[in-house]
Amino acid sequence: MKALIQRVMNAKVTVNGELISSIEQGACILIGINNNDTIKDMEYIVRKILSIRIFDDENNKRWQKSIVDKEFEILCVSQFTLYNTWKGNKPDFHRAMGADQSKEFYEKFIQMLKDKYKAEKVKDGLFGAYMQVSIQNDGPVTLEIESPGHNNEKIRSTPVENQKTLCNDEDIKR
Repeated sequence: MKALIQRVMNAKVTVNGELISSIEQGACILIGINNNDTIKDMEYIVRKILSIRIFDDENNKRWQKSIVDKEFEILCVSQFTLYNTWKGNKPDFHRAMGADQSKEFYEKFIQMLKDKYKAEKVKDGLFGAYMQVSIQNDGPVTLEIESPGHNNEKIRSTPVENQKTLCNDEDIKR
């Protein structure tokens, strides 16, 4: 499972011109679900989203506060394209979980996030829809987290292999 976290001043999702969800300051998070993901991957990503320190404290010291600490909002958007590979110039999505299975998995993920935080602070897009996502990035800050079972996979068709997550358990303890 993969989360692409964007620190935002505000964000919204529309479908066919209709507003689906919107948030003020917090994080817009694109969620990729791998075809091998389990509940353990989900738990890991939820824990990381809620504990990583990506915001300034009251003294403007950077990287001190989490979404939970600041009581900010979260907007999640399911995005199967995060698990792409390349076949020449064409993207291939065989590593992404299939639509039916991933819809159920994603809904459980959203519910887990709401249960572990504050349900009213967690919003999401419209699963499987052609969405327009608008954000006002704050920083800009964009970070990627991937569940441990996928860290050793080749995640890009570039010379960079075996990339690691940007945040690990030791980072949370600091």
